[in-house]
Amino acid sequence: MLALAKRKLRCSFCGKSETEAARLIGGGSGRYICDACVGICNNILDATPVPFSGWDAMSEEQLLTAVKASEASIAALHALLQAQIEALRKQDVSWAAIGQALGVSRQAAWERFS
Repeated sequence: MLALAKRKLRCSFCGKSETEAARLIGGGSGRYICDACVGICNNILDATPVPFSGWDAMSEEQLLTAVKASEASIAALHALLQAQIEALRKQDVSWAAIGQALGVSRQAAWERFS
């Protein structure tokens, strides 16, 4: 009888394998999200003022809070992008290929992410 090879599960966002992540949550169509990416999403949601009624309708304090939320979102996305680049480099993907995927030169990708 043939043994079926177990498919290695990965986070669909950062690419961490099931052995690298503390937890993976399954979604539809074979998609997964790891605990670290859930944490990033929670940070973004916690920092986002709801509901949005337009910049002009907000007080100075609300706008300052919104700026903080925007900065947290940018930081979270940068961390996610950095993790993806590191995963690509661990797989020996070239800086040229990474740069092409980002729409920048090899040198620009290397300077930004190395």
